Amino acid sequence: MKKAFKLKAVAVFAVAFLISAVACAQMKGKTIASPRDSVSGKVHGAEISINYGSPSVKGRKIYGGLVPYDQIWRAGANEATFFTTSKDIMIEGKKLPKGRYSFFATPGEKEWKIIFNSASDPHMWGINQKGANDDPSKDVLVASAKPKTVAKTERLKYVITATGFSLIWDTVEVPVTIK
Repeated sequence: MKKAFKLKAVAVFAVAFLISAVACAQMKGKTIASPRDSVSGKVHGAEISINYGSPSVKGRKIYGGLVPYDQIWRAGANEATFFTTSKDIMIEGKKLPKGRYSFFATPGEKEWKIIFNSASDPHMWGINQKGANDDPSKDVLVASAKPKTVAKTERLKYVITATGFSLIWDTVEVPVTIK
C-alpha cells in the first residue's frame, strides 16, 4: 500500500514538473508589453519617486484615441501608477503632504488635470470595468498642467527635473511644477 502511494506521488510530481516546464518554455523570449518602470530623484529637498507601467505607442493614436480626452486615465499601464514624496511639497501651488499616492490624469487638448489619490494599495489595478480606478472621494490634490508638443517618444516615461516632473509619451510632454 505504501509503495503504491509513493509511486502515485512520484507520478503526480513528474506531471506537475512537466506542465510547469512547458508553461515556462512558452514565456521564454517574450517581453512584457507594458513593463513596470520607475524613476526617482530630489526636487527642492524632497525625494520623489514614480512607479508606473510603461506602454508603447505601437503605431496607435494615443491622445484622443487610446487615451481619450476629458476622461480620467491611470497615467500608465496595468497596475496603478504611484507617486511618493518624502516631504510635504507644493504641486502647481497646492500642498501635497509627504506620502504615497496613486496617480491619475485627465488629459485635455489644452490642459490636463493631475490627480493624487490617497488609495495606495500596492496591488491596486489601474482600471476597473468603468474606467480608471480613481475614487474621487480620496483625491488629496487635483492640479492643472499645460501639455506641450515634443519629439516622439515610443514608450511612456516620467522624468524628474530640478523643478518637478514630466509625463512624456508619443508627442506630448506634461510638465508638473514642484516647489
